[in-house]
Amino acid sequence: MDWKDTRQLFPVTERLAFLNNAAESPLNVRVRGRLLEYLEAAANAPHQRPPARQPVRARLAQLLGGAPEEYALVTSTGVGIGLTAAGFPWAPGDNMVLPAMEHWNNTFPWLALRDRGVDVRVVPVGSDARIDPARVAEHIDDRTKIVAVAAVRHVSGFRSDLPCLAELAHAKGALLVVDGIQAAGVVPLNVEADGIDILAGGGFKWLLGMPGTGYLYVRRALWNTLRPALPGMFAADDDLTQIRWLPNASRYETGTLAYSLFHAWTAGLEILLELGVDAIHQRVLALTSRLIEGVNAKGLTIVSPVDTPAERSAILSFTAGSAEGNWAIMTRLAERNVSVSLRAGVCRVSPSFYNTEEEIDRVVNAL
Repeated sequence: MDWKDTRQLFPVTERLAFLNNAAESPLNVRVRGRLLEYLEAAANAPHQRPPARQPVRARLAQLLGGAPEEYALVTSTGVGIGLTAAGFPWAPGDNMVLPAMEHWNNTFPWLALRDRGVDVRVVPVGSDARIDPARVAEHIDDRTKIVAVAAVRHVSGFRSDLPCLAELAHAKGALLVVDGIQAAGVVPLNVEADGIDILAGGGFKWLLGMPGTGYLYVRRALWNTLRPALPGMFAADDDLTQIRWLPNASRYETGTLAYSLFHAWTAGLEILLELGVDAIHQRVLALTSRLIEGVNAKGLTIVSPVDTPAERSAILSFTAGSAEGNWAIMTRLAERNVSVSLRAGVCRVSPSFYNTEEEIDRVVNAL
């Protein structure tokens, strides 16, 4: 595959080396076209607007595993995890486990449970930002109900060993809840093969959608365990005398969605299905390998764990050793029309499949 052919999908490539895909995917022409298609219908034939819910669910299942009916549509990762934390039937003495320094969306909903008497156990992580399953295991006991973790960490790009963590959680009767936003669409992720019970993510990063789109996968066997915390009009049968939950994960949906955005998102998901996530993963590993070589040659310190290929993702973070040095790097890259980000005080570069070796070299040369 000639990956340069995909650049025509992203107009941003005409003016900018956009290497900040872990923050947000730039709008591609197919998603934009499908958004305009929906707006045209809404303006001229609103009663004939294209359906959005089922097409998105079907494509998510193709990409991430499970069945379409196991996916609820939500607006963000935080909403999906928040619904999980709020809807679980916690009892006095229960606890849940999560690593330190997770993203806010995979931290705040759990910490808030302390007000409800839940013992929230935070597992320390090493200076290399790796999550050690053995340390997680030390915090799990017979009262652990949920182990929550990011599939890929947002600062370091560390890729968690989900099957191992699932085995640890399931051995104690706990659930594995995964923040998938930095993994879905760019590294192999499958809810069944990885042992994931609940998966939440947003569509606006590697899944090539726009802000305001997201999903919550809930394994079928859990539908009678996880209570719908904010049920909307599409969560149950049309009966105003009693609630009869629908026999699918839409019971977790909170009401009307931004249908225009979800309809547009189908085009982004189709791009990923055409290219294949395995191929995309190999592409970004090749680009980050080139960056690793260049950063090492410049004598800078790589923050991301890179020695084990299975722990790598599309995110690579490094530092000049000081806040001033990192700001200087950011400024120099911006002057050269290169977009990266500063996260937790370190420089984070996150190439996607449409980026090129030449753009990686622009980063290295600027250092």
